[in-house]
Amino acid sequence: MTPGVGGHVARRGDVVRMSVEQPLWRALTAYRLLTMVYAVLIFAFGRDKFERPWLAAGFLALLVVWTVVTLPKVANAVSCTKRFLGVDLTIALVGILLTPVVDVQARYMDGPTLPTIWTAGSVLAFAVKGGWRWAAFASSLVAVANLVGRGTPSRDTLHNVLLVWVASIAIGYIVEVARASERTLARALEIEAATRERERLARDIHDSVLQVLAMVQRRGTALGGEAAELGRMAGEQEIALRTLVSSGLVPTSRTSRDGSPGAVVGTADDAPSLEGEDGDAPDEDRRWDLRTLLAPLSGSAVTLAEPGAPVLLPPAAARELTAAVGAALDNVRKHAGDGARSWILVEDSPDEVIVTVRDDGPGIPEGRLAQAEGEGRLGVALSIRGRLRELGGTAELISVPGQGTEVELKVPRGKAER
Repeated sequence: MTPGVGGHVARRGDVVRMSVEQPLWRALTAYRLLTMVYAVLIFAFGRDKFERPWLAAGFLALLVVWTVVTLPKVANAVSCTKRFLGVDLTIALVGILLTPVVDVQARYMDGPTLPTIWTAGSVLAFAVKGGWRWAAFASSLVAVANLVGRGTPSRDTLHNVLLVWVASIAIGYIVEVARASERTLARALEIEAATRERERLARDIHDSVLQVLAMVQRRGTALGGEAAELGRMAGEQEIALRTLVSSGLVPTSRTSRDGSPGAVVGTADDAPSLEGEDGDAPDEDRRWDLRTLLAPLSGSAVTLAEPGAPVLLPPAAARELTAAVGAALDNVRKHAGDGARSWILVEDSPDEVIVTVRDDGPGIPEGRLAQAEGEGRLGVALSIRGRLRELGGTAELISVPGQGTEVELKVPRGKAER
């Protein structure tokens, strides 16, 4: 995994990632600065006990310069190279081994080393960069340097060495787990985005290609002759394409141009758009009047009842809701017969927009929807419910055999805005 990336904010078609380990690097930067100041203060208040204070002062000057100059190196995992880690750890080890030289009593007493707890920052850099194995390597070298510098290590020395060793390995392990979680989450978001895109494509295929193929098959069979053969081939391609759609390789409905039976199928993108006062085409920040999009769907067999005031929705939500209504009307024309009538009722409230599509057809027999979905006919599953689900809304279908079918589409305004 490339260090410094992970986590995410996802939109359809792409995944934006944010680092979850970046706070660790920021904390490490602050730790190095604070412990550098601490090491200098320890020397300043206890310089009288050093046999070679000039040597200790020289090392601490080097430590201060190195810490300040290399702050960008611990800003992220990319900047923190292996060469930097090697030099950084070497400075810490030199400071530990130099301690008994500048302070002879330090060999026999449990006083602080020259770099003091700044050394832990070097070990933690190894842990955050490379995980627990790198942390184990760096902390082991620090442990050996402390044992050698002390000569005869005391119980407190052993305790401190063991504490640094265990803590650094634990942090390194946590970093590895976090990175694995990042990869899993990023992959899940990519799959979700791809699934949404497949469902959108499947709706388009269902509403355009599949319905055109079905129409060609019906007309060809009715005409006979060479047209019948063309209709048969169109029917075979429809079955093959439905199989792909239902298997999830591609995912699906568009609106009809008018309310008459057998109308040519169009797309929601063909619906009329609203222009602004300056005559420019509307952008995604403006609102479209749902009534204008639904108007082309009405006709001799379809009655549209709408509010007197504009029903404004974001363009994407208006298009998808119109496409769902078109899919419901397509189902009426295909399954209720040429003589069936439909009614579209639009209700607008501050919290949600409700569009109800009702027909006077024979209704849907019990279990027919599940059977159709199993056969790859996903008009209700994807073209209607799938669209409303993406908008954060719901689609309820009520059908009584012999009494027609009613489809109620609800779109919450808050979710549609997002």
